[in-house]
Amino acid sequence: MNSKPIIIVAGEPNSVFLEIFFKSILTHRYKSPLIIIASKKLLEQQMKKLGFFFEINTINKSFKEFNLLDNKKINLIDIEYKFNSCFEKISSKSNNYIKNSFELALKFIKQNKLSKFINGPISKKSFLNGKTLGITEYLAKKTNQTNKVVMLIFNEKLSVSPLTTHLALKDVHKKISKQKIYQHVKLITKFYKKKFNKKPKIAITGLNPHCESNFKNSEEEAIIMPAIKQLKLKKFKVNGPFPADTIFNKLHLKNYDVVIGMYHDQVLSPMKALFNFDAINITLGLPFIRVSPDHGPNASMLGKNLSDPKSLINALKFLDN
Repeated sequence: MNSKPIIIVAGEPNSVFLEIFFKSILTHRYKSPLIIIASKKLLEQQMKKLGFFFEINTINKSFKEFNLLDNKKINLIDIEYKFNSCFEKISSKSNNYIKNSFELALKFIKQNKLSKFINGPISKKSFLNGKTLGITEYLAKKTNQTNKVVMLIFNEKLSVSPLTTHLALKDVHKKISKQKIYQHVKLITKFYKKKFNKKPKIAITGLNPHCESNFKNSEEEAIIMPAIKQLKLKKFKVNGPFPADTIFNKLHLKNYDVVIGMYHDQVLSPMKALFNFDAINITLGLPFIRVSPDHGPNASMLGKNLSDPKSLINALKFLDN
């Protein structure tokens, strides 16, 4: 067994994450030890309610003997969380629990020089409360990498990356810049070269419908086209800008590994239509590889035991090397 563990933060306690975690370890075997950071009491009660049966190996936050671990039991670092029912509504009640989980995980990773991290979903409205746009930005801030990270929604057939993430549509044009496009292309290319030994072919969308506008100095003309021209001079494999309504045509897609879009739903909506949950969310630019399943807490499915674990299984497989 690979002695370097995958650290997992369960995230929002009132989500389907523990359910899909149980399904992921029931149906697949992983070479790397898995260490999950969660409430032991919550994990035990959800396990019982959902009909899963695993032994738990509780370890402390100073544990270092990773070569002694295997996945015959759930390796758990217990975080205190007080609750009345193991399936409750999402609220700010869980904020400190989530915060403590992330902070412990980041400290544990840094102290032990670890590189593999998965987090379960959180409620942006409840936990982040407008302070940061998403967990990508939250982790960037916690690791002093603010404005230096890239969100990549990865599938072997096609990946997408939004230039701006969880940002109101009315503000997107203010956050588009040549430098941001350069950074996206460079980090994505570096990732593909390191992980797959290939230089990815990248398509970049425009912002406006059909890459046109009825005003002078559009974002395409002022920012996107000059950025692409400069990247081509640097020998990056980029093309565009492409209209977002046609770039996901099958004839186009067979020519590209990655589509970079200007805003979140411009690329994530077609990505989910194409692959459903068969994708993972990778944050590039952090001191470690951070991967998360490509779905939210899905509170409406809480306790029903009907959630698809495919995205978490893919995330674990991706890091399990």
